[in-house]
Amino acid sequence: MASTEGLVPITRIFLASYYDKYPFTPLPDDVSRLSSEIRSMTSDLLKDSPPSSQDESLLLKESEGESPHKIDENMWKNREHMEEIIFLLHESRCPQPLQDDSELSTVFNNMRYKFQKTLNVLQDFQAVNSDHVFNTVMTYMPQDFRGTLIRQQRERSERNKQAEVDALVNSGGSIRDRYALLWRQQMDRRRQLAQLGSATGVYKTLVKYLVGVPQVLLDFIRQINDDNGPMEEQRQRYGPSLYSLTAIVLLIRLFIQLAWGRFEAKKLTRDQVAVLEQAVDVYTYEFRRFITFISEVFANSPFFISAEAAGALEARNNDDYKEINVPAGKTHEVSLSVESVNSYIAWDFSLIQGKINMDIGFSVECTDPTGKKTLILPYRRYESDQGNFSTCISGNYKLIWDNSYSAFFKKVLRYKVDCIPPVVEPVQSAGEMEE
Repeated sequence: MASTEGLVPITRIFLASYYDKYPFTPLPDDVSRLSSEIRSMTSDLLKDSPPSSQDESLLLKESEGESPHKIDENMWKNREHMEEIIFLLHESRCPQPLQDDSELSTVFNNMRYKFQKTLNVLQDFQAVNSDHVFNTVMTYMPQDFRGTLIRQQRERSERNKQAEVDALVNSGGSIRDRYALLWRQQMDRRRQLAQLGSATGVYKTLVKYLVGVPQVLLDFIRQINDDNGPMEEQRQRYGPSLYSLTAIVLLIRLFIQLAWGRFEAKKLTRDQVAVLEQAVDVYTYEFRRFITFISEVFANSPFFISAEAAGALEARNNDDYKEINVPAGKTHEVSLSVESVNSYIAWDFSLIQGKINMDIGFSVECTDPTGKKTLILPYRRYESDQGNFSTCISGNYKLIWDNSYSAFFKKVLRYKVDCIPPVVEPVQSAGEMEE
């Protein structure tokens, strides 16, 4: 077995050396030039006609500020802006004169197609990256009911999140409202990952029973998204290019929205359309280039120790195990009061052997609230065993180690027993929903 001494979570310094192998070719000057030109065109539109709606005011204020610092928040912002632009460029949303001009109509349809293509690339990237992170974490989890519980928790959580989005859309929520919700949900995923690492929240009753999970993994996923943690190196290294792309797509969206709203008073010029068309070409090309690049970086990034290295870490918290003597002719029992069905009862035990190999009888029975007894696990003799089952009824469950058949030899039993309640999706308070 390979030595595990000295293993630590991946650090920012380590990632810096890794990122040195992946320099990103800087964005062309066209990005900053076109951003300035569109900003100037936007100012011309607002000169005689200030923002006429709350949405325009919010968008203008956002364009005057800085892009978000976090990489994933920028990704969500780019998705939001692209989807809004696709909506604005739909034929039914364009001013009638533009619909009637076949040449301009073709230009705007081409823009819409390029944004849709780029949006699809981003959505695929986010889905693949999310699955990659979760599946990598799960490769370190015991491949039994405990790993299954965490997968079930994630699937249930994702279904609930999708239902929340569907309800918002069906109630007439705007694209902006939907993406505000999607970002809150993304932050909830981040909190759950931190909870998994620190054994808190919904995972509190699960992680402490994950026998064989390397602590180094739990430490890493707990700190990965800290403000000054490993991801800060990624933000410093690749953030500026992404921030510039976020800024230009926001300006494109703002200009189109203002232009559509003021079309009767101020028609678009051919020069403005040409600048807009060039900006769309540059943005969609450069954003897809960035996604292709960062996908490779993420896919090869040593954020986690390899499964082989983790497998060598068969650490277990010895404090969780008890050690007792079971005298000859006696039994040892552990009783668990179970109030909820679908709880998991799990055990792990072994006999500390001397010169002669020993075994001990083991069985599990349940007494329901009416006093009726049911045999859950029939009697059998073991040197060691690890197992679990999901409860079908509430009641008192008794685990019995039986040394009554031995006339002379006591047995030294080392064991751990846990009752894990059903995983329940945490309920957010109104204050948390508004954060």
